[in-house]
Amino acid sequence: VDLVESGGGLVQAGESLTLACEASTSIFPLFHLAWYRQVAGKEREWVGSITAGNNPSYEESVQGRFTISRDNAKKTMFLQINSVRPDDTAVYTCKTRYLGRDYWGQGTQVTVSS
Repeated sequence: VDLVESGGGLVQAGESLTLACEASTSIFPLFHLAWYRQVAGKEREWVGSITAGNNPSYEESVQGRFTISRDNAKKTMFLQINSVRPDDTAVYTCKTRYLGRDYWGQGTQVTVSS
């Protein structure tokens, strides 16, 4: 299973940004997927998840500003970030688990300027 993130870059505080995580496999609809982020020098933290049944959940600090969705036909999960803040600056990575093994993407850098 290969996961490839895209959509990162340099954005200004207050703008919106949508990240994508595209999978290489046709069994994508079966996956429970998650987004994580890692700030330089800190541990990676869970941001949110979406189940195979399309039910999202979020870490409390991003609730209301982050939206996770998926398009099974495109084998892609999305993370929309509204009103980005400088403390959203991080490498954002998607993950899934299949047959007991975790699969991670390579990550996409988001940098928010104030």
